[in-house]
Amino acid sequence: MTAAIVGWAHTPFGKFDTETVESLVVRVAREAMEHAGVGPKDIDEIYLGHFNAGFSEQDFTASLVLQADDNLRFKPTVRVENACGTGSAAVHQAVKAIQAKAGKIVLVVGVEQMTTTPGPQVGKNLLRASYLKEDGETKAGFAGVFGKIAHAYFERHGEQFDALAQIAAKNHKNGVDNPYAQMRKDFGFDFCRNESEKNPYVAGPLKRTDCSLVSDGAAAVIIADGETARTMKRAVGFRGMAHVQDFLPMSKRDILKFEGCTEAWRRALDQASLKIDDLSLVETHDCFTIAELIEYEAMGLTPEGQGKRALDEGWVYKDGKLPVNPSGGLKAKGHPVGATGVSMHALCAMQLTGEAGGIQIPGATTAGIFNMGGAAVANYVSVLERQR
Repeated sequence: MTAAIVGWAHTPFGKFDTETVESLVVRVAREAMEHAGVGPKDIDEIYLGHFNAGFSEQDFTASLVLQADDNLRFKPTVRVENACGTGSAAVHQAVKAIQAKAGKIVLVVGVEQMTTTPGPQVGKNLLRASYLKEDGETKAGFAGVFGKIAHAYFERHGEQFDALAQIAAKNHKNGVDNPYAQMRKDFGFDFCRNESEKNPYVAGPLKRTDCSLVSDGAAAVIIADGETARTMKRAVGFRGMAHVQDFLPMSKRDILKFEGCTEAWRRALDQASLKIDDLSLVETHDCFTIAELIEYEAMGLTPEGQGKRALDEGWVYKDGKLPVNPSGGLKAKGHPVGATGVSMHALCAMQLTGEAGGIQIPGATTAGIFNMGGAAVANYVSVLERQR
């Protein structure tokens, strides 16, 4: 165990008119240190995951973490960004700092406040995570990009409306029991499957229930080196970790294969000496339901084009052989971009220490995380295991 999560904090995700990026950062930084049983003087480095791209007037946000306590002054602090993979990018940098022996205890915070931005501007901001030379004029923003991907998948492998509705319904049902989730409502398969006034088509074959939410929120984790972690109340170790960056233009790759996702999973599982079936659960990046469907195939659950089998045979449900997104995923929990990857790590740490409450997977010992930026451009996988 070279590094382990020893504490965490998580705000609810949602729409918060009275919060700011600063207030969210300060809140989770303080709560994570308290949860880990460490003080600001114990922190050696700080990483902030914050996408922004126009969501916050206040830029250069790294030092906002220091507002949590004056004793954080003069700590090395860096903002990390890699589109929707920003949170995991910050976590991975913290682990690398520990592996390089640059510090023993590192604070990681992920944050975003998106809902104060007008809807059309939200779309423009998110579309900046695509290759603008090819996709800059896409209608409906990033939903339009994934609408194109869904249409291409339907053309190659047959229409998948049932599969997408199954994913949406599964994740919304899971989210009911997650106190941090933005939308805690079980919509059921029929509502997610059928077009209606409340569930219109947004882009291509994607309806509103196929799209993740615009969200505010923050999460934080405290990561310690192995020696320090062994003295702490809890320790969730990084057994495997991989970051794979792919081409930004979708025209340079087969976008229906998510090859960067496949390679990241392969590297992380090889490092962990595990197979995908050995994991107790997975939190994966369901920014759109078509993404989760393709990720089943990319992580090796099913052959290409057969992702629906994982749903039809019950594998990915909470009582299945590999529960996927027991938190409700981005679909129900929300997707404050810079916070998402940190949230995934915090929630998996809760699962592995038996502290996940209503979303707990009984007996969970190992967890996999896949967090991506863009359309499978930045690909981050972590394999976590309970140590104590």
